[in-house]
Amino acid sequence: MNNQLKVYRAKHDLTQADLAQAVGVSRQTINSIENGRYDPSLELAFKLADCFDCHVEELFQPDSATSTANPTTALDSDVEPS
Repeated sequence: MNNQLKVYRAKHDLTQADLAQAVGVSRQTINSIENGRYDPSLELAFKLADCFDCHVEELFQPDSATSTANPTTALDSDVEPS
């Protein structure tokens, strides 16, 4: 999962420790998320987004390699023509 956590944290002039304390995790967890070694739980992702007053989708995006290029195509192929 790609994320903009480090960018948002820098814009808000927060250290990893400051952000970690605000959301109730360790500094190491924030570091691991920023470096792509750990994907946060949904609950943590929402807490992080709330800290920056943004949407979760602004902070986290799926890897292009694991996301479906065009999810509509898969749905369209399941529909039989009338």
